Amino acid sequence: MVKGITEAQIFACSQSTELAENIAKAYGIPLGNVITSTYSDGEFQPSFEQSIRGARVFLIGSTHPGSDHLMEMLLMLDAAKRASARHITAVMPYFGWARQDRKDKPRVPIAAKLIAKMLETAGATRIITMDLHADQIQGFFERPVDHLFASTIFLPHLKALGLDNLTMASPDMGGSKRAYAYSKVLESDVVICYKQRAKANVISHMELIGDVKGKNVILVDDMVDTAGTLTRAADVMMEKGAKSVRAICTHPVLSGNAYEKIENSKLQQLIVTDSIPLKQESKKIKVVSCAELFADVMKSVHENKSISSKFLM
Repeated sequence: MVKGITEAQIFACSQSTELAENIAKAYGIPLGNVITSTYSDGEFQPSFEQSIRGARVFLIGSTHPGSDHLMEMLLMLDAAKRASARHITAVMPYFGWARQDRKDKPRVPIAAKLIAKMLETAGATRIITMDLHADQIQGFFERPVDHLFASTIFLPHLKALGLDNLTMASPDMGGSKRAYAYSKVLESDVVICYKQRAKANVISHMELIGDVKGKNVILVDDMVDTAGTLTRAADVMMEKGAKSVRAICTHPVLSGNAYEKIENSKLQQLIVTDSIPLKQESKKIKVVSCAELFADVMKSVHENKSISSKFLM
C-alpha cells in the first residue's frame, strides 16, 4: 500500500462474482464480504458485512440485461455512499443498454445517458468499463470514466496464432474504425461488411467491401448478441474464398439461439472475454480473461498512477 493511501476494498455484484474473485486475486487482496437478502416478491437488498468508512471501494458488476443486474449495482452504490466510503468506483466490464446511445427514431429514450445519470446519482465517483458500444457514452458522465480496450488482451493472442495473409474485418460499417485500428498494429488488410436490416437483429442483405480470397480473416466487434451478423459474415467470407474466419468479440451476450448459430456456422473460432459469464460451453468459443487488465488499472487508479500504458490502440 502506498503511504497515505487507505487500503482498497473490492466487492462483487452477483452476476460478476467469478470475474471479481479473479480480479481481487490479481490485485492481491481478498474479495470483500457482501450478502444479498431477497424477499419473496423478488425485491432484494445488498449489505456490506465489513466497514468501508473512508475507503476506496470498487464495485464489480456487468449490467447485462435484465434490469436486476443494473438495479443491484445501483443499490450497492447507494449502500456504499451511505456507509461513508470515500471513493466509490463502479467497475462495469460490460455497460448494458449502450446500444441506446442516441435517438435513432422519434419518441425513444437515450437509455445509455439515463443509466449514466442513475449511476452518478446512486453514488459512483468514477466508472471503469471496457469497449463501450459507442465511445461518446463517456461524455454522458460528469464523473471520470476509464474506458479500457480489450485489444490489450486480444492483440497478444492474435499474434500468437501466427497466421499468414491476415485480414481484419468489421461485420458492419460502424465497426470499421475498430477493425482499422487492429489492422495498423498487425499490418494487415481490412474488409468491411455492408449489411441491411429488416428489423433489429434480422439481416436482409450483406455484401463485402474488399477481397478475402486466400486470406485468414479475423472479424472484430465489441459484442456478440444473437450472433446473426457474425455467423452470416463468416459464411459469406468462406463462400468468397477465405482460407479461415475467426472472430474476436469483447462481450459474449449470446442471447437466443446464438450458441446454435455459432456451432452450425463456418466460423472457426470465437474469442471473447469473461466480461459476461458464458451460459454454456462451446468447442468453438475461447475465453480470455480481462481480470489482470482490470486489476492493474484499479491499482493504478487507487495509487494515483497513470494508466496510459494500458491502451495499446
